[in-house]
Amino acid sequence: MPDQDVRLQHLNVWLDEQLAIVYAAQGWGEVPPATLTAASSDASFRRYFRWQGEGRSFVVMDAPPPQENCQPFVDIAHLLATANINVPKIYAQDVPRGFLLLSDLGNKTYLDVIDDDNADALFKDALQALLALQQLPMDAPLPRYDVALLRRELELFPEWYVGRELGITLNPQQREQWQQVSQLLIDSALAQPQVLVHRDYMPRNLMISEPNPGVLDFQDAVYGPVTYDVTCLFKDAFLSWPEPRVRGWLNDYWHLARARGIRVQEDFEAFFRASDLMGVQRHLKVIGIFSRICHRDGKPRYLADVPRFFAYIDAVLQRRPELAPLAQLLLSLRQSAGVDA
Repeated sequence: MPDQDVRLQHLNVWLDEQLAIVYAAQGWGEVPPATLTAASSDASFRRYFRWQGEGRSFVVMDAPPPQENCQPFVDIAHLLATANINVPKIYAQDVPRGFLLLSDLGNKTYLDVIDDDNADALFKDALQALLALQQLPMDAPLPRYDVALLRRELELFPEWYVGRELGITLNPQQREQWQQVSQLLIDSALAQPQVLVHRDYMPRNLMISEPNPGVLDFQDAVYGPVTYDVTCLFKDAFLSWPEPRVRGWLNDYWHLARARGIRVQEDFEAFFRASDLMGVQRHLKVIGIFSRICHRDGKPRYLADVPRFFAYIDAVLQRRPELAPLAQLLLSLRQSAGVDA
């Protein structure tokens, strides 16, 4: 029997025990007959199930150690709840085994429903939640987006995309170009005002919920650059928006942040440049991650979204001459690999 099925057996036993405790504590009576169905999975080893019985619904997280540690999810959920951000309530937890019983924020993500007509309203709600997150005091024991983390993320691109996906080893000139652009991106990120950063604040992790949005997948939060999450929101892995519309949304955020007392760049153009460079750092990282998921974890479907990230990068290269080393590097890689990367 596969290990995953054994875990599911253990999860079911644990779930029965915890639901009996929860129902008794809430005064809901006996636990009713119910169904347990797959809710979603993601690019990590985590998977989610939805428990439904007589009008009640819970989400169960299975985060198998040692690949996953759900303690950060527990800690950050409590932190975000203090700012009235709509995150799952944790009804029961077994961190050593990687099991969590959570409230159900619904089954429709922003990604499921967002379109040209409702995007302004949905993103308005998303920005309000983001601003609340960014106003939290920076006193939790969270990691920092420091030089080591930024560089480690960037190096995923040459290791996994260039090396494994394209099968290319950077020559000395290409390595020099890569080091130049890496240093520029790192310096820009470190020079920005620092706030709490979700790190994956995008439509797939925002739920249509009440209050809107429900916020998920925050377990990798750190303290880092103020432009990170808002750039991630509008330059998503799974859908793209016209550049003028993104600039307008970024301008909306910039004004709202200043009104809330969140430290952002004094000038919008400086903020916009910082957002551009922060986006390039993230896009290069994600291209590396998607390549790693394919070649290490056997999940090739994520590579289909790699061209979207190159399109984001190319748009920024057009207006940021300081990124010329990256433009030259990508051109040489495309020529060597014979791909339209």
